[in-house]
Amino acid sequence: MDTATLSSTSRHLAAVLEPIAGQVYFSPECNANYQALGFGEGRGIRDGLTLSNRVAYFTSRGSMRGQVSGQVVAATFAVFNPDIVIPSVDEGWKMTDAKTIFDARDRGGIAQLERILGPSPMNIDRAQQLLQRAVDPLRIEGRVLFAGLRSQVMPTTALGATWRLADMLREYRGDSHIAAWISEGLDAVEVCLLTDAFSGQPMRTYSATRGWQTEQFDPATERLIARGQLDASGETFTPAGREIRSRIELNTDKQMQSAMNAIGDDLTELMEILVPLAQSIKDAFGYPQRGPQDMAIMAAKSASK
Repeated sequence: MDTATLSSTSRHLAAVLEPIAGQVYFSPECNANYQALGFGEGRGIRDGLTLSNRVAYFTSRGSMRGQVSGQVVAATFAVFNPDIVIPSVDEGWKMTDAKTIFDARDRGGIAQLERILGPSPMNIDRAQQLLQRAVDPLRIEGRVLFAGLRSQVMPTTALGATWRLADMLREYRGDSHIAAWISEGLDAVEVCLLTDAFSGQPMRTYSATRGWQTEQFDPATERLIARGQLDASGETFTPAGREIRSRIELNTDKQMQSAMNAIGDDLTELMEILVPLAQSIKDAFGYPQRGPQDMAIMAAKSASK
């Protein structure tokens, strides 16, 4: 598979898997499960989406690694401000343990999918088979969230297993993305700012959803300007900045090659099954229509009030 084909197909698959895997973070069923464990109410419903409790989010997602400290979770998530991750996780472990909240996450994520899609969507068994084929050759070295999910017991239903496999591929790409930007010598605030520019959003929008604030943005912007990766205004990247951010995405794509090779010529069939499911999840407000862009817009609206 040539580089251009690998990039286009792996990014397309990632985009289709995102609402299937990421719906767990907008699940009212998950939110109810977390409240039953003693977590506070979620952040309410905004633009039709259920926004989970921040402490529950970091603790539940971090639980796939086991009962680890907030510092370990912050290092694992990488792009989030440790100042919000560490106290959130430390608070979460006062209310529950990793096994319990991971189970709450599992049950809530699957329950939302069953509510929206029904317990057995058409061809879900085939989707599970093809996604399993994609996951099988993936190695765990350096992929801590992927490894954490791989260590968990697979859900017993085809829909639950499809969700878990989608989540594994999502986290594998995320782990690979972290490796790609770290190898370029960037820190988390810098890569978030370059991502704002790369995705065509105003600066400090997507990046603000990761908990960074002016006191981190200002010096990071100055560093990027000094390295010639942002222009003098700090509002958009230079050709050099575009090149480094594009290279990060390309190197992320390259790390998905074994998964894409495993799917092979069956990618079209897989997409025909998954695309309608992903759209149904979005239409039912189980995931934002435009993904992180919508979250950034919502954060910007909230900050302006």
